[in-house]
Amino acid sequence: MIQAVRGTKDILPEAIGHWDYIEQTARKVANSFAYYEMRTPTFEKTEVFSRGVGEATDIVNKEMYTFSDKGGEMITLRPENTAAIVRSVIQNNLTQNLSVTRLWYFGPFYRYERPQKGRLRQFHQFGTECIGSPFPESDAENILLAHEFIKALGITDYKLLLNTLGNDDSRARYREELVKFLVANKYSLSEESKGRMEINPLRVLDSKDERDQAVIANAPNILDYLDEESTNHFNRVKHILDSMGVQYSITPRLVRGLDYYSHTVFECQSSALGSQDAFGGGGRYNTLFTQLGGKETPAVGFAMGVERLLLILESLGKLPEKQSEAD
Repeated sequence: MIQAVRGTKDILPEAIGHWDYIEQTARKVANSFAYYEMRTPTFEKTEVFSRGVGEATDIVNKEMYTFSDKGGEMITLRPENTAAIVRSVIQNNLTQNLSVTRLWYFGPFYRYERPQKGRLRQFHQFGTECIGSPFPESDAENILLAHEFIKALGITDYKLLLNTLGNDDSRARYREELVKFLVANKYSLSEESKGRMEINPLRVLDSKDERDQAVIANAPNILDYLDEESTNHFNRVKHILDSMGVQYSITPRLVRGLDYYSHTVFECQSSALGSQDAFGGGGRYNTLFTQLGGKETPAVGFAMGVERLLLILESLGKLPEKQSEAD
């Protein structure tokens, strides 16, 4: 008997209603924020992700499904959608007539990693991108959209982690101090983090290795290296969230796993998922357009894992009941 590829899962008729519930809720909330749906191909030229996501990331180094097609071109099944959306926006000149372009998506993605509960090799995400605005109000808007979506699903007990990576100048000063600290503690780090330290030291802060965690607990705090612009940007985001009653926890070690982030980053976590408790997150990315050959365009967005949302809803007993059979 031929079985499904490891890390993939059939979505059977009895579960389709649950998936429809997630997608319909996403569509309703995104539309209420004036975001418009967009669909990109499920595969792209490999350079879209190697240049956009970052050569030093786990996604590019370890997890991408990449192959040479019959024409000899290197193709990659999309491991995430922000870089693909940016490629499409540049190619189709979507920002020509709009100062701000608001987009949302829902679909399958592919990463080669060890399958586990809520983490598959073909997985699905709902996400948004707000393109063209450099203002902190857009950061807060995306966080509020994510919050309203989570709340609309019936998930009320979740944690929102918030941090800032600052602008280029602030991040450069922090990176310099972080490298000094990591070099001084090099022999206490994992082999993977020793390699990251040379290429992208901020990624060390993202490590889940217990040895690394013990070291970075004493690492410099990025909030101590923010300049006035970065501080004002972050304070404005926090002020808006406070005024809307959105609770969050400032987490200076939060960097997310992608190279393109700057300024605001955030992550959503649920205890219902156990130790692997993250089910979504995002942040601002102001340099990705230039990395992919476009003009400088500020943007911010987030993505949430559908399979992980379904696990949370199941644990809370909030999955919608199966619709009655036709007469």
